[in-house]
Amino acid sequence: MDAITEKRAFSVNGFLMLLIVLVIFLLAGYLILNSMLISSIVLLIFGFISLGGFLVLQPNNSAVLILFGKYIGTIKDSGFWWVNPFAFKKKISLRIHNFNSEKIKVNDLHGNPIEIAAVIVWRVVDSARAIFDVQNYEQFVSIQSETAIRAVASQYSYDSNENDKMSLVGNQHEIAEELKKFTQSRLEIAGIEIIETRLSYLAYAPEIAQAMLRRQQAQAVVAARTKIVEGAVGMVDMALKALSEQHIVELDEEKKATMVNNLMVALVSEVQAQPVINAGSLY
Repeated sequence: MDAITEKRAFSVNGFLMLLIVLVIFLLAGYLILNSMLISSIVLLIFGFISLGGFLVLQPNNSAVLILFGKYIGTIKDSGFWWVNPFAFKKKISLRIHNFNSEKIKVNDLHGNPIEIAAVIVWRVVDSARAIFDVQNYEQFVSIQSETAIRAVASQYSYDSNENDKMSLVGNQHEIAEELKKFTQSRLEIAGIEIIETRLSYLAYAPEIAQAMLRRQQAQAVVAARTKIVEGAVGMVDMALKALSEQHIVELDEEKKATMVNNLMVALVSEVQAQPVINAGSLY
């Protein structure tokens, strides 16, 4: 099947054609008064048929013209027009539309069930293809957009880890751009242009939400502990170097180990350290 390409339809200024039709009716009336019935009837028939060709088109709308089952062109310019009176006129909105998808349950890259929804901003740019190449272009947008959301969501993990370069949570802007390209490729056949896409909802599915929350909390605790230990080691190293360089006290290896142990406990412990005063010998 050959794809239909949009083309401009023949049209005449509606006000000019209205004046011509009025002249035709006036001429027909004059002929009736002069008993020229056949000519007047012909003019009246032509005048009444011409009335069916008037078309009012609002801004950001188009009219697809179909003559006896054949596409003859599209009118996109707003205003008052006259076209072929025998043509069927199918109006289509060229305004920007929003498709707000329902929450879709899908498995991410690692098989975890998640719920995701997105907003697709689109508009018709080719009226002929929107009418003739798909059955219902609005329903087509809905189905293909949801399919694109599922496909993109399954290619990435919900959150990032060491093996993932991108994630749904951490790279929402990049994911939205990927979704836009994927959706555009599916809707181009219908003469649809995707203006913008963005994720409107993203969460783990309820059945694993609590388990994943505990995992995230555990990861956060491990990350925090790692930072604390790294800082404590640096502080202990700095303390030992300062004592040695300033010759405040000479410590053998055993005393250094004891001091490191005490400092690490004081710095890493979640409970505030309680000082103990040694009134006796250092040894």
